[in-house]
Amino acid sequence: MSTTNNNIPPLKFRPILKSVIWGGEKIAPFKGIETDQTQIGESWEISGVKGNESIVANGPDAGLTLTQMIEKYGADLVGQRNLDVYGTTFPLLIKIIDAASDLSLQVHPDDHLAKERHDSLGKTEMWYIIDTEPGAKIGAGLAQKITPEEYEAKVNDNTLMDVVAVHDSHPGDVFFLPAGRIHSIGAGNMLVEVQETSDITYRIYDFGRVDAKTGQPRQLHTEEAKDAIDYKVYPDYVGHAKPVSEGIEELVRCSHFDVYRIEVDGEKKVYPNLKSFSAFTCIEGSMTVTDDRGNTIDLHAGESFLLPAMATEATFKGKGVLIDAYNWGF
Repeated sequence: MSTTNNNIPPLKFRPILKSVIWGGEKIAPFKGIETDQTQIGESWEISGVKGNESIVANGPDAGLTLTQMIEKYGADLVGQRNLDVYGTTFPLLIKIIDAASDLSLQVHPDDHLAKERHDSLGKTEMWYIIDTEPGAKIGAGLAQKITPEEYEAKVNDNTLMDVVAVHDSHPGDVFFLPAGRIHSIGAGNMLVEVQETSDITYRIYDFGRVDAKTGQPRQLHTEEAKDAIDYKVYPDYVGHAKPVSEGIEELVRCSHFDVYRIEVDGEKKVYPNLKSFSAFTCIEGSMTVTDDRGNTIDLHAGESFLLPAMATEATFKGKGVLIDAYNWGF
């Protein structure tokens, strides 16, 4: 338990809704909010990305940005190791994504390349599929080995999708996407995305779409992506959940984040990693959450909250499913 006098409650944030060319109309009803915004493809649930920083929606610090919260509370909020490694940058970005049409085929640079080119973190990410429409697909990885020169040729003759590994997607599926892995979210997928705090994307194929404002094809980043792509072929691109304890499964463990799926049916106590915050997204049901200091929030499907690193325990009461992500400054 923290030795300070701080008492940071579980924190909710105002969602940052993004309208995009491929976005759908599912996010607002899923989250239970009303908006005139259309084609919402992304809800940035918890974000420290500059220019898109989450704003606290509850408690005595309502109105502060996530960065201001880290400046105010430091290790009590994010954990000492995260503070040492990332400073006031929150290390993860949590999103809910709704794809009404196919996203572009893209790839992200790793930490080294992103630092060198953009003075940014790289972008390793994972997807947990919440819901799908019939025939929904996920593109992840290469189905056959190609060289950088063959990649460039396939971009130029519009055959790059021929070598992408395409998977049927279903609710509960997990896809881990380390930086360098070619990927695309197909139409009909709604999912939770956990990623490093980075907005660096190299678009390499866009299905011939044009920008509605300019009437021109959207920019491709063919040359930038050439050095970022992992050209290896792997035997399996679909994740496999690992049971941890009753109702808790580990979905992904990597050097950037750990992600778990938690089922609540009645009452469940969770003992978070004391070296890190925990970022929870409720994908089903509703419940109350009470921390070890007696702070309580209500939570329903489509909502996310941040449990500060100073919390030693959280009690969930109700019925539902959560995705839990943390980073303890690996």
